[in-house]
Amino acid sequence: MSNRTQVVLDAWSIPLGVNLSLCLTALFYIVGWLRVRKAFLHLIPAWRLAAFLIGLASIWIAIGSPLAAFDDISFSVHMVQHLLLIAVAPPLILLGAPSLPILCGIPKWILHGAGGEVLRWAPLQRFGRFVTNPAVCWIVASVALLGWHVPAAFELALRSEPWHEVEHAFFFTTSILFWWPVIQPFPSVARWPQWSLPVYLFIGMLPGGALAAFLTFCDRVPYPTYAAGSPLFGFSPLEDQICGGALMWVAGTIAYVVPAVLLICRLLSLPETLPQGTPGIVPPRIVSPSFNASREEIV
Repeated sequence: MSNRTQVVLDAWSIPLGVNLSLCLTALFYIVGWLRVRKAFLHLIPAWRLAAFLIGLASIWIAIGSPLAAFDDISFSVHMVQHLLLIAVAPPLILLGAPSLPILCGIPKWILHGAGGEVLRWAPLQRFGRFVTNPAVCWIVASVALLGWHVPAAFELALRSEPWHEVEHAFFFTTSILFWWPVIQPFPSVARWPQWSLPVYLFIGMLPGGALAAFLTFCDRVPYPTYAAGSPLFGFSPLEDQICGGALMWVAGTIAYVVPAVLLICRLLSLPETLPQGTPGIVPPRIVSPSFNASREEIV
């Protein structure tokens, strides 16, 4: 380990707020998952629990682990953070179908108090239906990605820790919205036909691909903080940027292409006609026609 790397690690401190929030979220989910599983054994299988916990672990690696100590001195490390917050953690968390387990795991006094009133607030529910429209999801995710990589905004996040946290929050929340129409976590319903989702993913890949191409082939470093920095991990500032751009390009493409291919294969495997009397084909997500129990009944 180089001297500078050791100095950076020594200056890093554990973000207690992030770690505490992730631990509480994991605890609420696990408690709720066990309660739901006790009432309805096959409603939320174990692989969804694993997906959710791996998603939380991805967030921890991005902003709660020692990796975060290098994000303001290494562009490639910063891009690893962004990939984890944009393309890894959100789909995994949504695959965990978090709504029901977390609601069942949260203490009753929270849901019976102000928390429950907020969740039942009609304007908030209308706003939720609006922001989960696929067109809105794509727009807000693309604007957040491109907007925060504008040099002025990027530099603001590098030089101000509160703004850096805002940047990461924007990336994560807008990416949750982007992946929402693709995963369709319980109890959401499809807003667009299934055949449109591979197209949605392809179009969603374009802003990040264009940004990654620019960063990879640009002959200068557009971010002054990184341009003025000294080499780290054996890279010059420009080489570090090229590495980060290439990583963003390749890993980002894979993150969008793989689910698009899986969706296409699934669509091609569906039967052309349904047997008489069959209402439709249920997508592979949590659906239980007998699930009419309230939270109190599950608990």
